[in-house]
Amino acid sequence: MKALWIVLLLGFSVSLPAQSARAYSEQCVRRYASHYHIEPEVIASFIDVESNWNPRAVSPKGAMGLMQLMPETARRFGAFDPFNPDQNIAAGTRYITVLMWEFHGDLRLVAAAYYAGDRWVGKRLLDYRNPDVVAYVSAVRKRYILRRMAAYPQYRR
Repeated sequence: MKALWIVLLLGFSVSLPAQSARAYSEQCVRRYASHYHIEPEVIASFIDVESNWNPRAVSPKGAMGLMQLMPETARRFGAFDPFNPDQNIAAGTRYITVLMWEFHGDLRLVAAAYYAGDRWVGKRLLDYRNPDVVAYVSAVRKRYILRRMAAYPQYRR
């Protein structure tokens, strides 16, 4: 009987961190979105597309963490441990805030710049034809719309 309790306790302790890690990350999104006056649905949409909420995600190009920050971008915006959800979300939200200012809140341009680089998108604005960029912008926009509908059900048609 005592062994059964130990097994049950170990089983619960293994499954709890994954749930609490996601809840902690969502709490960080709300905190930093509020601090930088950005809708949390915007930040969460980027995380949905970038890492699907995996704080240990690494892209083939070297982007890291929940918001898939490149090492230079992570350092630039203060994430010295890009696998730390708090630092990663804080830095990614700062970066998105800068892009929102630069592109006057146009989520299409913000998403394109986040994916392809703000210098490239800044020069070309909406004249991007790279299929990967177009697919990324579409995916972020779709996740944002779905999250907004979930957050504000009174606006559903």
